[in-house]
Amino acid sequence: MTDNAAPKRLFVKTWGCQMNVYDSARMADVLAPLGYAPTQTPEDADMVILNTCHIREKASEKLFSELGRLRAAKEATGGRMVLAVAGCVAQAEGAEITARAPYVDIVLGPQSYHRLPEMVARATRAAGQVIETDFPAEDKFDHLPEVSAPQGPIAFLTIQEGCDKFCSFCVVPYTRGSEYSRPAAAVIAEAGRLVAQGAREIALLGQNVNAYHGEGPDGASWGLGRLLREIAGIEGLARLRYTTSHPRDMDDDLIAAHGEIPALMPFLHLPVQSGSDRVLKAMNRGHTASDFLRIVERLRGVRPDLALSSDFIAGHPGETEDDHQATLHLIERVGFAQAFSFKYSPRPGTPAAGAPLQVTEAEKDRRLQEIQELLRQQQHAFNRSRLGLRFDVLFTGPGRHPGQAAGRSPWLQPVHAATGTQSPAALAGQVLACEVVSAHPNSLAVRILDGKRSGDPPEQEKAAA
Repeated sequence: MTDNAAPKRLFVKTWGCQMNVYDSARMADVLAPLGYAPTQTPEDADMVILNTCHIREKASEKLFSELGRLRAAKEATGGRMVLAVAGCVAQAEGAEITARAPYVDIVLGPQSYHRLPEMVARATRAAGQVIETDFPAEDKFDHLPEVSAPQGPIAFLTIQEGCDKFCSFCVVPYTRGSEYSRPAAAVIAEAGRLVAQGAREIALLGQNVNAYHGEGPDGASWGLGRLLREIAGIEGLARLRYTTSHPRDMDDDLIAAHGEIPALMPFLHLPVQSGSDRVLKAMNRGHTASDFLRIVERLRGVRPDLALSSDFIAGHPGETEDDHQATLHLIERVGFAQAFSFKYSPRPGTPAAGAPLQVTEAEKDRRLQEIQELLRQQQHAFNRSRLGLRFDVLFTGPGRHPGQAAGRSPWLQPVHAATGTQSPAALAGQVLACEVVSAHPNSLAVRILDGKRSGDPPEQEKAAA
């Protein structure tokens, strides 16, 4: 490594959820005082961090494939490049990483990245690997610098980590630990800083974000609904979202918040995983299909324009054709604007990995294709239903084509608009009233309404003929 006073370059590659995106940004913040500045390619970097996710299939294989490519880049620097593996794969498989890739300098779990400066110092002082995959006693958020300026008008803010649900298929409780909620005052202060730095929309993050139960300034335990109301009062904040939720934690106050907070966008990601009560029990989800449907009904009762997204697993051990059909039936009843669906894949150490009646790959493939086709039809139908609507769009910057601005609808759809004589970059951060002129499978084309600028909630009305 070069001297600490000299400029150093940091490359971070991130897999997985928005919480990992947030963690990657905070790792960059932690390393900035050591002189590290971002670079766009690993070959130019003095330090490379691979921030991993253990949720998706073949996570370990993807990691070791990437490490194989980076080994050559490290050797080209004479071994001076610091190579680190972070995140959930590091937490779960640290020993295997150090054994299979001895050229990796640092292995750290998601609860330890506030210790990165110390780890870098240890790694550069002496040959040998630095491993931090224990759950530290201290709260990492207490040891992090203030968040850096958001990259654009949309910012992510982690408020809750860990999981106490222990779903049969999931490694999160083992890699992220038990549920922990940040104090409300710390969250509100960070949200205020993000808005002051230019954020117009904030997404609150957590493995089970609606299980939030942080200590409030009054000493009482605050739920997510109360926290959302407080953050919504920050001057300059136009929009609020939160993800990812669990049906068991959709309490009365949070449901009411969807009808009471104009800044809370009418879009909710609420994973159900299956429409079969038998499979939901095997998954240890703690709710039934009817429970989920009742929650959806109550949410739409307070916010009729609410759009829903969800997660589905095809082929959980023991799933029968009847169970699969129950999932399709639930999808048909609810109607989703978006969704994520996956084949079940065993995760070592989870109860489902060793369960009997494993479903064949061919059957999982077939069921997944049927689920995805139905969800695709629903997404297309939802996008088409926006045609002619007028609502506010948060613009994020230039689009893919010259003279085009990109943005986001209240329902999280990508939006693009021709800007005419206006600079697309100048629209970033503005919330403008728009009309949908065409609907595509994955996006909307809108017309910016001349002379109209709004920070109000969506109009949700048909354009005049």
